[in-house]
Amino acid sequence: MHGKRVLVTGSTGGIGKETARGLARLGAQVVLVGRDRGRAEAAAAELRGDTGNDHIDALTADITRQHDLHRLAEEVTNRYGVLHVLINNVGTNMARRELTVDGVETAFAAHVLAPFTLTHLLMPALHAAASARVVNITGGIPTGPIDLDNLQGERTYMGWTFCQYNHSKVIMMAMSHLFAERVAGTGVTINVAYPGHAYTPGNQATPAKAFPLAYRPVVPLLRLLGPVLLKDLAKPARSSLLLASSEEVEGVTGTYFGSDGRPRSWPASVLDRRNREAIWALCEKLAPACHLPPEHREG
Repeated sequence: MHGKRVLVTGSTGGIGKETARGLARLGAQVVLVGRDRGRAEAAAAELRGDTGNDHIDALTADITRQHDLHRLAEEVTNRYGVLHVLINNVGTNMARRELTVDGVETAFAAHVLAPFTLTHLLMPALHAAASARVVNITGGIPTGPIDLDNLQGERTYMGWTFCQYNHSKVIMMAMSHLFAERVAGTGVTINVAYPGHAYTPGNQATPAKAFPLAYRPVVPLLRLLGPVLLKDLAKPARSSLLLASSEEVEGVTGTYFGSDGRPRSWPASVLDRRNREAIWALCEKLAPACHLPPEHREG
């Protein structure tokens, strides 16, 4: 990865930071993105000391806010010009439905709209790399159906087996699948990686009521065993590292990779074109400034 520049959102802790650490060890120029400037700069300093790679920068943005995404994209484009890899890693798990300053449900804003917007805005920098990769990170249990009448948790946010975190991750996968189609042949690939389970700082901070009712009884067990069985965050970072760096996936696009780094079948709900088109239309409505340049449009 020497000479390659990678931007990783949600990289001040957890899987995102371990992904950034792995890329730095491979020689990449890594740009960390976090909401808190102090945490972002501390993470960058830690990784520089740990990896011996001085080419690690820290930028600040709340990726649930459209204004911050535009500012971040402008800063990256003006400062670096070229971006070889974009990893949309950030995740959030809310206990109840909350809206961002833009009036968008928070999980949808973080998991779906942010990758949609940031990838659009950074497309010129990605295209400047001639061959570039976008890696979107899913999570939770992203195998269920997509409810087009409940994309932002309008009707149900936390049911017996349903939670908006899982739902929004499947929605993101559908958006990514269509995005990959629409930029096919442009030199930019878009894939989805599943990291598997890990006891991240985000999980530790997630209240029990943010889990579906059926899973809440096992939360105390997770709190007890998680620090022992799921403490190795380097393992769940493997799939994103693979997609960001491996020559074996050069040119591969529109593919879903499991935690073992191998292609998996997309969920049936993702393969439903009606779902993909409806999600894309909603993203365009919520992020009206995002449009693919002519050379990147399907057909």
